[in-house]
Amino acid sequence: MQQNQAAAEVMVYREKAYKCGIDLTLAVVGGKWKASILWHLALETMRFSDLQRQFSDTTRKMLTQQLRELEADGLVHREVYPQVPPKVEYSLTKKGTTIIPILNQMCEWARGYLQDHDGITSDKASPGTVYSCLEE
Repeated sequence: MQQNQAAAEVMVYREKAYKCGIDLTLAVVGGKWKASILWHLALETMRFSDLQRQFSDTTRKMLTQQLRELEADGLVHREVYPQVPPKVEYSLTKKGTTIIPILNQMCEWARGYLQDHDGITSDKASPGTVYSCLEE
């Protein structure tokens, strides 16, 4: 019965209709870097330059775009300090912190998946690489 009710529910996000909450969730946090950005911001408030160092494989433009989308979706707060040189810090909003349990579940799932498929685990990771899940 609940499954039929869920199937009938239509959610609209950015003028697109979604029939599944998973699809909607992925639309919000499914950008190439979004989940990782949220994960890092769950650990601490970060300046843009700190995020750039964490995501050295992405361009400044892409990182800015992902942060703006997360801010527009209410998951990330951008604090601009009126000083020279400009200082901008990013942190999770209250709504943004609600994604932390999901990120933890994804992390735990990945660990199990890698163990089942002889993948790299944190025991084999190179120094300085963070693979641990967040503490609740």
